[in-house]
Amino acid sequence: MLRTLTTILAFAGATPGLAQVLSDPSDLTVAPLSADTFEVIEGQGAGARGLWCAAADYARDQLNPANTARLYVVEPRGDSQTVQGRKAVTFSLTPQGTVPRQTFIVGFSTYNAGSSLSVSHALSFCAGERLPGGL
Repeated sequence: MLRTLTTILAFAGATPGLAQVLSDPSDLTVAPLSADTFEVIEGQGAGARGLWCAAADYARDQLNPANTARLYVVEPRGDSQTVQGRKAVTFSLTPQGTVPRQTFIVGFSTYNAGSSLSVSHALSFCAGERLPGGL
């Protein structure tokens, strides 16, 4: 817990232009980019399920969509827009010019713009990801 808090404070201090930076127990960091668009910055080996979990968790807590609302990959896995030298996936509650596509194989979904899942489906990947008393 202390390590996660230290990571949040260090990242927040290093990026004063970000209004909110949230981190989860798997060291994934979420950085807002616009009203309904944000990037999930990869942590220590988190896979697609962890990225979707962090995206849904952030959307639920910060953007307050309906559980049936869809999350879209608008920029597939690539260089982070907010943290140099890190990889990230940009998510949004709107497709933003991408061609929406159903996600059948979650492992490849973060490499394809337009991949989408409902918020509730993506939240189901969070089971077992939370630490007792964690964020």
